[in-house]
Amino acid sequence: MKHASLPRRRLLLSALCSGLLLTAALPASALRPMLQMPLLDITVVDRDTGETLTVYRKNGVVYVAGRPGARYALHLQSHAGQRVLAVVSVDGINVISGETAAWNQRGYVLRPGQSYDVTGWRKSDDEVAAFEFAALGDSYAARTGRPQQVGVLGVAVFLERPEPVAVVEPMAPAPTLRDEAHAGAPPAPAPVQAPTAARAALKALPDAIRPDSVAAPRERLGTGHGEREWNQVRTVAFERMTPQPQLVLRIEYDSRENLIAAGVIPAPSRYGQADPFPANPPQSYVPDPPAR
Repeated sequence: MKHASLPRRRLLLSALCSGLLLTAALPASALRPMLQMPLLDITVVDRDTGETLTVYRKNGVVYVAGRPGARYALHLQSHAGQRVLAVVSVDGINVISGETAAWNQRGYVLRPGQSYDVTGWRKSDDEVAAFEFAALGDSYAARTGRPQQVGVLGVAVFLERPEPVAVVEPMAPAPTLRDEAHAGAPPAPAPVQAPTAARAALKALPDAIRPDSVAAPRERLGTGHGEREWNQVRTVAFERMTPQPQLVLRIEYDSRENLIAAGVIPAPSRYGQADPFPANPPQSYVPDPPAR
């Protein structure tokens, strides 16, 4: 089943820490999670084949191999018990605003347990320009003068600040003159707890992948600005619990050839298959007659 037949759905976006956002209102079809995370996980899907891209790991970095010319989607799956904001970047660019990506920018809001497919660069409340794997020079980042971060996907996840709960607190009795005379200095206020630091930070992709093998990598793979597609959003309010995200996910991508050259994907082995005399026919003997 191709990803192009996904049902129509609505989603939400975010502006600033306490600004307006947009959120997915209809769930996307379930896909096999790629990264198991406590709040949210992300999967990269080839929309032309419907296949989830295989994950490769090297030196603690997660990679996927893109197919040049193929459309792809970032499948987000929330596991949180409350709404979360996912600020999504592709090649170091915010996929909603087109700005150089930062944590305090707009993002997608997902309800508890909700999933959503981010399929392109947002052009309006009703359209996106499809993500498609393209040569670095044809990538949206390179065409807008920002090729330095091509080849990296990032999602910064924020929890929503809970609404304050009204409580009734009993009044303390009014102090007498004796109490005031013998009262000591008022206790110091409790220290304000600093917000939890983010679990990870979005890092810049190296300018070039250094191959571990003799073969040199070809031109890097980036994300192009594809055809317009219908994809509707609406705006909602969302206040982040902290200025820093509670979770940052990072995936690097390139062509399969480049990842093989870099030693990320093992090169195909020919051991046990080579024939020292390939032009010679195999030895044969008189065959049995056909059975009666």
